[in-house]
Amino acid sequence: MTRSLRLPGADALAAPVTGWTRDHWSGVADHWLGWVRDHASPGRALPRLPGRVTRDGERRESMETVCRSMVLAAARIAGAAPDDAAAAAIAAWYRDALVAGTTPGGPEEWPLAVTCRPPLVGLTQPLVETANAAFALHLARARLWDPLAPAEKDQVARWLRHHARLDAWENNWQLFPAMAEGFLRSVGEETPGHGARRVARVEGWYVGDGWYTDGPEHRFDYYSAWAIHPYLWAWYRMNDATGTAEGERHLERLAAFTASFERFVAPDGALLHVGRSLTYRTAALAAGWCAEISGVSPLAPGRWRRLASGVLKDFVDHGVGTHGPPSLGWYGPHDGTTQSYSGFGSPYYAGVGFLGLALPPEAEVWTAVEQDGEVADDVMPLRDLGWTVVRAGGVSRLVNHGSDHGTMAFDPTPDVDDPHYAKLSYSTHTAPGTGEAFAANVDGHLAILDADGTASRRTHLRGIRVDGPVSGSVHLPHLDRRPVPGAAVRTVSVVHGPWEVRCHLVRTAQERTVREGAHAVAADAPPESGTWAGGGRWARGARGVLSAVAPLHGYAGSGLRRDEGTNALGTCSATPYVTGTQPAGDHVHVALHLLRLDPGSTAEDLASADLDDVVDVAVEGTAVRVRWADDGAETTTDLASFVPWDGATAPEGPR
Repeated sequence: MTRSLRLPGADALAAPVTGWTRDHWSGVADHWLGWVRDHASPGRALPRLPGRVTRDGERRESMETVCRSMVLAAARIAGAAPDDAAAAAIAAWYRDALVAGTTPGGPEEWPLAVTCRPPLVGLTQPLVETANAAFALHLARARLWDPLAPAEKDQVARWLRHHARLDAWENNWQLFPAMAEGFLRSVGEETPGHGARRVARVEGWYVGDGWYTDGPEHRFDYYSAWAIHPYLWAWYRMNDATGTAEGERHLERLAAFTASFERFVAPDGALLHVGRSLTYRTAALAAGWCAEISGVSPLAPGRWRRLASGVLKDFVDHGVGTHGPPSLGWYGPHDGTTQSYSGFGSPYYAGVGFLGLALPPEAEVWTAVEQDGEVADDVMPLRDLGWTVVRAGGVSRLVNHGSDHGTMAFDPTPDVDDPHYAKLSYSTHTAPGTGEAFAANVDGHLAILDADGTASRRTHLRGIRVDGPVSGSVHLPHLDRRPVPGAAVRTVSVVHGPWEVRCHLVRTAQERTVREGAHAVAADAPPESGTWAGGGRWARGARGVLSAVAPLHGYAGSGLRRDEGTNALGTCSATPYVTGTQPAGDHVHVALHLLRLDPGSTAEDLASADLDDVVDVAVEGTAVRVRWADDGAETTTDLASFVPWDGATAPEGPR
């Protein structure tokens, strides 16, 4: 079935930056929800959308479709007027689906989860969807829960109670049974009483700047935005704890997260592409909406709406959900952006990013005039995470010296690293290479090459440090799942606007070739490319995003890798890189990186650029002095001592 997305015209007065208003948001919500109804089953509990089915089976995928889209539906109907006929119809549809899915022995009964304790004897993923249903019931209780008959409420409560009793994995999953319990308690139903302990466990993973690690390891990604913060927010509300010390502490953390998250969005609305489950897309907006609803957002209402509308508009402009249900991917379908547990209903978790629709049209966030989209270039160090977010050149990029997610490999991989965690830098306008491109491991990486050209992996960071515009980490490079004998890499990044001087102190037991890659750029056609100043290379992809790298010390050659079908931002991708010889022992390698929106520079301009007009770098022993030409800012960093690490295999320093 084909349906066209119809949206109102741009409102230049209320939304001078994006043109989008609340009516645009509700229009997208209704359109996306319409795809679920178009593929409905007779009882509405088992819709079958186009797309792949995971090993959990089609019934679980259909359950996921209903429960995840129910969060979007709940936000849509919670903020609707009492006489909104469309909202009433949506609510009735989801009540029917919920009753059919929780009817024991019924033709459309949903599978029950089992406890997350090996050996597993069934499916665990339904626990996730139960939490989503509980979240939706809380958001729109008056329209989803209250109209149910007493017998129907008892049936749904028994289903929730089953899942509230289960053990969960030691990460954001701790909040899933807590969500089921929280809603039961909020409507006066019997509960197992384990939720507070689970919530305390997650609160213990708080790190700083509003961010939580996703489990006891050093794991940072958007799960803070779309799972941990929203579920904690809902838990405290369901338990009437927003005025308690714990509830107030969480609101402070929520506000801090929202302040940092602003830098993860580029001026044109592009969202920083990093971490797993990226097919959830707009779900990254959820924490910011929670802050807005609770009145603790550090951003003015017009500023937050401009940011959030920019993100949604960017995805819609790239076709997400316009001519069919939101696909598994980023802009378009892309398997490399997904996990093994991602099925045809998974993308509907994007709906948690529509929580603002739960606010009525007269709420200030919907009536305030959008603030100007122009934002100043800046550097935001997130010291405890090992991240530095740089906003410059129309792009936001993340310098990654903190999160490797090494112990969270769900799929068989050459090593335990992951393209969405292991790179040295990510951005709003580039994506890491996956599949064959990740096997080659060129982009965003310093590789020690084996004799046959196999690239080492960056796994399990041993130490991190962030000090203003300078940040660094240590890793032991792996080949064939084993550490390279006698090898270690200390990396330090010095950022300045769209530029980064990336320095490495590499140790090897024998002579090797080293290779350093820039950001991979992508487009629907092969990106243009050419030579850059100082013997470097550049490539330019969609939207004019320019990625370049030049050798400054320890490198002698350069090249360009091209791939097809491996990048979430386009069919064709290209990665500039530099190469050099690494003698046995400790040696320094330094390269200059550039990433910015630059649709106008010609190949001749780039080839003739003079690096002296950008930066002056001097290397003495293991110390690297960097002086920027535009303002004279200067740093000197000893690569051997900047990151606290004593050579042990266990993590050291701020971790």
